[in-house]
This record gives sequence, structure tokens and C-alpha cells, in this order.
Amino acid sequence: QRPKPIITDDSDAIIHVTSSTICGSDLHMYNGDMKGMLSKDIIGHECMGIVESIGPDVKNIKVGDRVVVSAPIACGQCEYCKTGLFSLCDITNDSKVMETMYGHRICGAFGYSHLTGGYDGCQAEWVRVPFADVNLLKIENNRLTDEQVLFLSDIVCTAWHANVLGGVGPGTTVAIWGAGPVGLLTVMWAKYRGAKRIFTIDCIEERLAKARTQGAETIDFSKDNVIETMQKLLPGGPDVCIDAVGFRYTKGMVHKMQRAVFLETDSPEVLDEAIVVVRKGGSVAIIGDYFYKSNQFPIGTFMEKAVTMRGGQLYCQSYWHDLLKIIENG
Repeated sequence: QRPKPIITDDSDAIIHVTSSTICGSDLHMYNGDMKGMLSKDIIGHECMGIVESIGPDVKNIKVGDRVVVSAPIACGQCEYCKTGLFSLCDITNDSKVMETMYGHRICGAFGYSHLTGGYDGCQAEWVRVPFADVNLLKIENNRLTDEQVLFLSDIVCTAWHANVLGGVGPGTTVAIWGAGPVGLLTVMWAKYRGAKRIFTIDCIEERLAKARTQGAETIDFSKDNVIETMQKLLPGGPDVCIDAVGFRYTKGMVHKMQRAVFLETDSPEVLDEAIVVVRKGGSVAIIGDYFYKSNQFPIGTFMEKAVTMRGGQLYCQSYWHDLLKIIENG
């Protein structure tokens, strides 16, 4: 048990949590894949609730407001925040370990280890939200349930982010690795943005069936070779490939062995497949989690095919106002 959080900075708000959820990336902490967790740390980065108290510098949020909490924590004032790249915030994460690993620090995050600032997460009764005016989305439409808007805190925006990174638009063809919640939402947003054909790759039939109900064509990688099947279905290759899986996708024995003896932390097998099947000059977007290093990355294929690759955590605060309007409009 932990004491109730209190306001420690004038820009803070204390939120009484009404709904929280478990993200797939929370399992990284449970499984030991994400380092930097300490005893009694609180995890969880997707929640919403009621504002219970605010610091004197909070101007746009008041006590009693119903709000969604952004998973990434941004200051709103640094160079990156001012250009809408909120998850690259310079201010909210003081982790020297991340700076050593990555060369720079990205933003802080709720309940995501001391690698991202050591903030207490929101799988609790209350959560302290720094820079409340930036990291809270007010929900003024009381007809919307928590279940309809809760996921604006992360995965609804993450799936939109995948489409933005890949440049999905009218008439594009898209292949999405992973049919978990984020992957299925990515299918939904790709369809919304006008994609002509959408392919989903996974090995769980229940998930693939859900993808088909959203209009996706599916490949079960436990039964079919992904590269050969994609090349038959779409010989020129998809315009956009989206990795909604990350380091977990380890099929080959070589990568299983390398991870087992700590010669690599992340398997590149999704990226291997994506770079091979994507059309020449196409795009690969990464929203699945990768933590550090991979071996046998197909750098030659990537370079010679003139592939554009982009990744990064979601820019929640740049997206959630527009996505809330879409939800309100059904």
C-alpha cells in the first residue's frame, strides 16, 4: 500500500481514477523485459478519472472535471512540445540510463519504470499528473462512457500514430503485423483514412477473425510463409508496412538463442519481413516496442529498396482532440 499522492509542483493535478486498463506493454515490467522497476513501484499508463485537486498554476482544468490522462508526460514548453512532438519532451524524464542507452532522453511516462522518469502509474485509486494543463483531456460530453474514451490515453492514439508515421491515406495498401488491440485499432484507422487494401499478420485465429470483420485480409504466420504469401497476394508489395508487435516476435532459433544468452535484446524478424515485402520506396512504421539492440538487421535490403522507416512513441496530445471528435460523431 502506498500513501495518497499530493501536489508537489504548482502545475500538478491529483486525479481520482475511475477507470484504468492493462496495456500489453505493462507485461514488459512483469516479465522483466523492461528494466528499472523498483519495489512498490505502481505500473499502469492508461486511465481517466475526476480531478480532485489542482496546483495554483493549472488554468485549463478545474476540480470536478472528468479527464483522460495522457500516457506520455510532456511539459508543453520545450522545443519538441511546441512542435507537437510531445513524446520527445526534453523536460519530464531525468533518466541518465536512458540518455546513456539512446544518446538522448525521451519523455517521462506513467508507471513505465525509472527508465522513463520513475512516475507512479495509474493502476491505483489516485494519480498525480504533472503539467496538468498539457497531460489531461477534459471530457465534457457526459453521454460518453469511460469505455468509449479511456483508450485515448494511449492505444487509440498509438494506432492513429502508426498510420501517420506510415503515411496511410486514400488508395494506399497496408500490411500490419500484429492483431492485438493496437493492431486491430490500426486496421480500423487505416480503413478510416481510406486505405484500399489492408493485410493483417498474426497467428491467433480469434484475432485474425476480428481483423477480417474490419475488412482486412489475413495471414496466419504459423501456417503460411509471410513473405511468400504477401508476394503472391500483392506482387508489387504494400505501400506501408506497420510493426505493431515489436521485440516479442521471435520465430527463428538463431534469434531465440541470441536473446537467451543476451547477445541481443530485441528480435528484428518483423522488420526483416516488412522490409522485404514493402514496395520499393515504401514506408515501414514501428509502434511495437523495441528496447535496445537487434542482430542480423537487413540493412542492405533497407538501403537498396529506398525504404523510409519511422518509429516513436505516440504524440498523444497532438491527436486526442481530433480523435475525441471522431468518437463523439460515432
